[in-house]
Amino acid sequence: MSETSDKKLFEVEIGGIGLKLRTSYDEDTVKELVQYVNDKLDESLAATKSGSIQTAAILTALNIAEDNLLLKKRANLDLDQVQSKARRILTSLESSRIPKSGVGH
Repeated sequence: MSETSDKKLFEVEIGGIGLKLRTSYDEDTVKELVQYVNDKLDESLAATKSGSIQTAAILTALNIAEDNLLLKKRANLDLDQVQSKARRILTSLESSRIPKSGVGH
């Protein structure tokens, strides 16, 4: 079975440019991704004085990379906190166990 057999083809428009995307994501996810990129691109275009689509595309890529990096850092921080709490709970459980020799005697 080929890698592309489970992927669907979507025709989308980003920044006024038509693209064909082949992906295993569902239609709603593709629409959400395209809308996200278009929204970021619109923000970048509004911020550029030249109105250059190339400059806006680079700014958009940087903005999305920033969002991604900050989300990863936050997720790692949250994971570290969960792991730390889990270790504390495990230590507490292990120290509160009833000795085997004391059970039922």
